[in-house]
Amino acid sequence: MLRMAHPHLLKAVALQAGVSLATVDRVVHQRPGVRAHTVRRVQQAMGELERQSAQIGLQGRKFMLDVVVQAPMRFAHVVRDALEREMPLMHPAILRARYHLGESMTVTELVTTLDKIAARGSHGVLLKAPNDAAVVAAVARLQAKGIAVVTLVTDLPDSVRLAYVGMDNHAAGQTAAYLLGQWLGPGSTAGVLVSLSSNRFRGEGEREAAFAEALRRHYPLLQRVDASEGLGLHVATASLVRRRLTAHPEVCAVYSIGGANAAILQAFAQEGRTCKVFIGHDLDADNLPLLQSGQLSAVLHHDLQHDMRMACLQVMRAHGFGAGRTQHTLSAVQVITPVNIPG
Repeated sequence: MLRMAHPHLLKAVALQAGVSLATVDRVVHQRPGVRAHTVRRVQQAMGELERQSAQIGLQGRKFMLDVVVQAPMRFAHVVRDALEREMPLMHPAILRARYHLGESMTVTELVTTLDKIAARGSHGVLLKAPNDAAVVAAVARLQAKGIAVVTLVTDLPDSVRLAYVGMDNHAAGQTAAYLLGQWLGPGSTAGVLVSLSSNRFRGEGEREAAFAEALRRHYPLLQRVDASEGLGLHVATASLVRRRLTAHPEVCAVYSIGGANAAILQAFAQEGRTCKVFIGHDLDADNLPLLQSGQLSAVLHHDLQHDMRMACLQVMRAHGFGAGRTQHTLSAVQVITPVNIPG
């Protein structure tokens, strides 16, 4: 555990939490006069520093990153863990990260978070957010203050963000269509449920568009049935999918772009329906047991730690650390089935 009485660590917590040293001192010694949300932020900062303790006190060029992610916690934590595995490998650069994670942050809440980062200062923001005009404007304000913004997994192509890192979403959608078409058979007239967490995320939209294009070109008899806006959350997704299954008895396959795959399978079971082919995304803690049990036919996966490395390099080079331009910011699509799960 961090020994919080040490002045050096109190200063580190204040920087991590974005509050004054006096505020940290009051929280640590449980003195009154600190708002509840500030107490939670200081406590969160202490936890972040605990996980990043190997970075504290090292000598080298220091960079502070802010990670802003709107996604289910299962994915947000995968992002956090991948970044924290990568940060020690960036030495002699010393990286620390502050996290702003939320499952259902509104656009207003996202913009408020980004503007607070702009006011407080940071070297870079790693951002997963919906493609909304207000978010695009907030990114412009960050970049104007010299804070590099790298979009993660889903892009804001009309913004002045520095770069996008993540899966090749177009290739992912085409791969999903190929697998489903092959497994269902070229003459199949089955219905395919396409589940997105939200149409507001550009990356999910790119996957869906590429999937639809590939179906039209190569498997025109397959019928797409949309199921979006469940936000990747279990209850909302299960309810949405049950309604779609009731309305579309031909559906017997799934391309899940937005997650909550256990909820989708639950909906099929509750409706007494069989899912013949199920393609999902990301080999995370939720999908791994579903893949191992054969409930998922395949997972389209990518190296998230590679994404974190590319994002860190982009931010560092924006501040003059390192030479040249970072290439290969797109991650290749990996097809993981029950028989080739990585060890």
